Amino acid sequence: MDIIFNSRSELFKKPFGCIRAGETLSVTIYVKDAGCTGVLFLLTEDEKSPQRYEMKYENEINGYRVYTCSICFEKTGLSFYHFTVLTAESSYPVFRDEKNHPTLHHGTPWQITCYEQAFPTPDAFGGLVMYQIFPDRFNKKGDCDTTEKLTPFHLHDNPYVLPVYEPDHAGIVQNNDFFGGNLCGIIQKLPYLKELGVNAIYLNPIFKAFSNHRYDTADYLKVDPLLGTNDDFRHLCNSAHDLGIKVILDGVFSHTGSDSLYFDIHNRFGVGAYHNPDSPYRSWYQFTDYPKGYTAWWGILTLPCTEELNPDFRHFIFNKVIPYWLSLGADGWRLDVADELPEEFLEELYSAVKREKPQALVLGEVWEDASNKISYGVRRKYLQGKSLDAVMNYVWRDAIIRFVRREISAEDFAESVMTICEHYPQDAINATMNLLSTHDTPRILTVLGTDYVPESRKDRAGFRLQEEQRKIAKNRLYLAAFLLFCLPGSPCIYYGDEIGLEGFEDPFNRGYMGDRDGDNDIASCFRALAAMKNQSPALRFGNLTPLLAEKGLFAFLRKERTEQVLCLVNCNHEPQAWHADGEILFEKNLICQKDELLLLPYGCAAIQIPPVTEC
Repeated sequence: MDIIFNSRSELFKKPFGCIRAGETLSVTIYVKDAGCTGVLFLLTEDEKSPQRYEMKYENEINGYRVYTCSICFEKTGLSFYHFTVLTAESSYPVFRDEKNHPTLHHGTPWQITCYEQAFPTPDAFGGLVMYQIFPDRFNKKGDCDTTEKLTPFHLHDNPYVLPVYEPDHAGIVQNNDFFGGNLCGIIQKLPYLKELGVNAIYLNPIFKAFSNHRYDTADYLKVDPLLGTNDDFRHLCNSAHDLGIKVILDGVFSHTGSDSLYFDIHNRFGVGAYHNPDSPYRSWYQFTDYPKGYTAWWGILTLPCTEELNPDFRHFIFNKVIPYWLSLGADGWRLDVADELPEEFLEELYSAVKREKPQALVLGEVWEDASNKISYGVRRKYLQGKSLDAVMNYVWRDAIIRFVRREISAEDFAESVMTICEHYPQDAINATMNLLSTHDTPRILTVLGTDYVPESRKDRAGFRLQEEQRKIAKNRLYLAAFLLFCLPGSPCIYYGDEIGLEGFEDPFNRGYMGDRDGDNDIASCFRALAAMKNQSPALRFGNLTPLLAEKGLFAFLRKERTEQVLCLVNCNHEPQAWHADGEILFEKNLICQKDELLLLPYGCAAIQIPPVTEC
């Protein structure tokens, strides 16, 4: 039995990818088997019994019997489908294999995401160049008033030493050493970011907290004293907006700090839940044996979990915290551990953001395919139109790294890319944060330059790439950055990656940047890619069509209306040729003779090809 079906071709499935509520899905399948008497289309809404649709026989083409069906999707949700080929004697289920090809009997079903008719992802965030800042480690200007800073804390005299990574006498890494980066320092660097091509900055938490990472919120309504004041934040937003740069805050709502106004384990605030059973914040927490027994985030006692569905907590977050910071100038929120927040909480937060500022972005931290994520036994609805505009794209990060390191084939990489394109609504893809490093991962240059991770933290702390390792890492980074900027979505640069900072995991990936000298080759590459992204509607908003994925070469087309950009990446050990006529927008390791392109190993190119004439 020979079957032809390709879920990514509109010859077989229309529309491509996701579908809006109220739209009609059209499906076509070709079957070559003399005994075929019919085909069933089986559609299963998540956790429900499959619905069976008898496909209509249309005609025969080159010995293939052609069957079609059309189905209207009335409501949002996640569905899965497969086929059953019928004969007089038996039936044959048809699924997809790991390459998205149809296969008999075994495999997985195809997926369809149905989302809201008016998916309101803000257009302004489509394809923006983003820049992630870890506030304490980016840049310092002047000194801040430390009177109200939670103690104890330590300020490094030399900003270019390593962060403290060894535990204290109690065996705890306190994370209370600071380098003094502040909001005024970020304001000072805004012209640098503008010149780099940045359109939006994402700030790790800025609220008052004990630790240097500030994911242990002490007061949701105050900037941490070491960073400055609430007025400094307003000034930052105004200054950024003057340069056309948006500001996104990090919202940490699944837990607070134990040393906080709300929990107050050290009784320094006097109104917290830990010492006062009548505290207005008592119901915000999950006490199991009051007061010492409580649920903590991943068992870390300094991070007590909040009761996100508690009415008082929700009222505070949605009616005070969210609108307050948006009113000061924030343009959106990145939600920490979004998969640990209940769906009801996410939907209400999303509504609160849109009420205050309809064009603000709600971005979720999700490490897996967000369209079908199951968290705590519940299928999540992140990208169906009511809880998130977009997510962080760790799926493509992992695929990019493995591809440029030649650990997976071009075919496998293309499959990873197209799976997300098929599973996410186009508007969500355009605003999805694509990344190579974050505060939660080793820096990209280190990842790409070494095959060996030292076992001890001391050895990892002092590790720096040798000359040959750095040369290899830079060539790989050019390809990784090229893909970061040329694939759909918003590329995000982790501060310092653009000048070649190195480092393994936290805290070695969180060194101070300031005016540190950097690698000009890498910086020039990032600037050129950002300029190209900003100037190209096809790279910002266009759909993606894969052209070739074999022998380490991945070629794809980005198209928006009449504009087309051809993107080529060669991860092969050998040069590869391509014929293309057009303007070269960006290239690395490329030999060009008229319209004959020779991509050397680690070669890449983006070519603006002649526009399509619209009918």
